[in-house]
Amino acid sequence: METISIQEKKKALRKEIKSRKANYSKEELKTISKPIIDKLLEDELIKNAHLIMAYFSMPDEVYTHTLLDRLLLLGKEVLLPVVISKTDMEIRYYKGKANMQIGAYGILEPMGEAFTNFKKIDTIIVPGVAFDHSGNRMGHGCGYYDRFLPKATHAKLLGICFPFQVVDEIPTEDTDQTIDKLVF
Repeated sequence: METISIQEKKKALRKEIKSRKANYSKEELKTISKPIIDKLLEDELIKNAHLIMAYFSMPDEVYTHTLLDRLLLLGKEVLLPVVISKTDMEIRYYKGKANMQIGAYGILEPMGEAFTNFKKIDTIIVPGVAFDHSGNRMGHGCGYYDRFLPKATHAKLLGICFPFQVVDEIPTEDTDQTIDKLVF
């Protein structure tokens, strides 16, 4: 009897989610992002946070571009990731789109000094390819967040995704980081 490795299961799940996303145009994904973002802004983890790490979404992710400015308008400080190598990312303050440049993977990233006082981060909005109701998350497979999240020991981790990205079970490994809450 042949057993399927965790990596093969993850690869198959990534392919399945990519297939589900293909049923939507970029504009449709942007439209269905709005109620997710509205729900996120009503969440206590966001309302009570002062310093929030978020992400600048790719076209097939929950659209966070307007979220970032809304968080600033609410008086929150916002951090975004910056990919610095094939294995690592750092975080920097988001000060508006004028202070951004195209970085790795064609994603806009903030310019400026790296932020290193990870204990001050209250909440991290975590992207993912898929999530389950047990708090497991699967990313794109590069491990950036799985390596970074253990550094932010005091932060609550809040995953956001489209409803079709929620699955019954994510195959996990010891290095995979779980989230505290999921908004979809």
